[in-house]
Amino acid sequence: MTVRDAPRPPAQRKADALVQLQTPGIDVWVATAGTSDDDDPVAHLVPLSLAWIEQHVVIALDRQSTTARNLATDRPARLAVGATRDVVLIDAVVAEVVGVGEAGELADQYRAQADWDPRSAGDSYVFIRLRPERLQAWREANELDGRTLMRRGAWIV
Repeated sequence: MTVRDAPRPPAQRKADALVQLQTPGIDVWVATAGTSDDDDPVAHLVPLSLAWIEQHVVIALDRQSTTARNLATDRPARLAVGATRDVVLIDAVVAEVVGVGEAGELADQYRAQADWDPRSAGDSYVFIRLRPERLQAWREANELDGRTLMRRGAWIV
């Protein structure tokens, strides 16, 4: 593998990650875990629209979706934003679930970044605010050392 650029210093990685998370219309892959009808562990992965609001990831989805049900059981989620050579990975836990009809300012902030309004999808949709516990960012193999920028919910950079 050819490394294109010198590794970024941690402060630059954090700044770049925040720019990426605040990009209008950005999508996120959300991975959760649950169980099948036979109680076997099952991983679930879906792409969703993202908004970065007050140091939290906010997603919107139908409350009956597999992802929403998995998150409702207090299981953590792993989120991935960006391309494989410029990725931000976030391990997160649910901070709040709000129905679209009660979301108020949160719904307006989400609509402004995600470029769609889940309130138009009906009352079955919810906003899930996820609190990052760990955040990692890297571009190439030379940035694997020092890729963790947040640990236990606190920036270490």
